[in-house]
Amino acid sequence: MKLLLLAQNLENQLLEIKENSKNIMQRSNRSILICTKLLGSFKKEIAKNGFKSISDEIFFFKYTKQIPLKQLIYFSEIRSFEIQFPKTDKDSQLKFLKRKMQKVNRFFIYNLDFGRYVDSGATNFDKEYYTRDYLDTFHITTSKFYFQDPEFCTPRDMLLGKYRAYYSLVHYMAEKKRSIKNNLNGKLVTTQPVEKMHWPFSNTDYVELVYALCAKGLGKQNNQGIMQVSKKLQQLFDVEPKDIYKTYQDIKNRKNSRTLFLDQLSTSLLIEMDKSEE
Repeated sequence: MKLLLLAQNLENQLLEIKENSKNIMQRSNRSILICTKLLGSFKKEIAKNGFKSISDEIFFFKYTKQIPLKQLIYFSEIRSFEIQFPKTDKDSQLKFLKRKMQKVNRFFIYNLDFGRYVDSGATNFDKEYYTRDYLDTFHITTSKFYFQDPEFCTPRDMLLGKYRAYYSLVHYMAEKKRSIKNNLNGKLVTTQPVEKMHWPFSNTDYVELVYALCAKGLGKQNNQGIMQVSKKLQQLFDVEPKDIYKTYQDIKNRKNSRTLFLDQLSTSLLIEMDKSEE
């Protein structure tokens, strides 16, 4: 739980960096530094204390480590992209983007089976993919990383980070392409802020709703996780969620209905439907 809280705090730090960076290169450099530092802290903690169970090990490599790892890969790719990006000539810029997008697309095609496994929410290979005991059986497939510490890596945790980071990278390049075609040249388009709606329910209700929406697929297209989706919802609702990950664990441990708020929503809707038919 300590490591998960550190990862959760990282997302807040990344948002602060985004708000206080002058440009994408500065943002990338600063983000890479804090992600690398956190992964280093994770490594020391694992080396010192290990895991209490196989399920704890799977959870760490499949979820907790992925938070800084995905961002590290994403911002490393962004930095590399921006360094190589043509500074003039619109046609050259679009050709460069096309080559990069084709490269990313080849990655998804090459890892099609793994992608289907991840997107389907399957867990039957989690032990082989996200524990360290199978490095000799399931070889590392991410060619860019020729050596990985066997005490801090599993056969597919790096590939999972790259898979998720590349979804965000696709979105970044699509926005870049749109800006070039519309001759925005990086200029921001200002819009009127949306007036937030009051959230009349509890923090637990909010967390239950966010997880349900993500489980149904909200944010999946842009590879956005719980915290990213929550930040978007906070632009609509006047709510400041607390301890999202811990609250979710409490919801999972409920003795009766684990979907109490969703059950209440369903009941309220059915009552409203019955009233309209009277």
